Amino acid sequence: MPEVTIQIGGRGFDVSCQEGEEVFLQAAAKMLDDEAQVLSDQIGRMPESRMLLMAGLMLADKTAANDDKIKTLERKLSEVEAEVKTLREMPKPEPERVEVAVVPPSVTDTLAELAARAEALASVIEDKTAG
Repeated sequence: MPEVTIQIGGRGFDVSCQEGEEVFLQAAAKMLDDEAQVLSDQIGRMPESRMLLMAGLMLADKTAANDDKIKTLERKLSEVEAEVKTLREMPKPEPERVEVAVVPPSVTDTLAELAARAEALASVIEDKTAG
């Protein structure tokens, strides 16, 4: 079993751990040391056991708050998953029918004839006003 020296609150502690868990132990020790540093900055020097107890309690408090957040998020996730499932199981809506007016060819022809007559009249008026 590997033995690792960790630093917490400026004090060294020799701790044994399982093979390959050294990195995790160092990370956990860093978290505890960060809390111990906060205590040390606020209160000053204190007995080792009290420092470790207080730092552990502060970490436990943060962990409890995170657990509450996780439970809340898990509830919300379950609600959203249920809503998604409901929406996926709903029948597809009927396609919307759009009707487009069809202009009969006779109307198109009549409009073209009217346009031609208007152009002819415009041309006659231009000739009379120019001359």
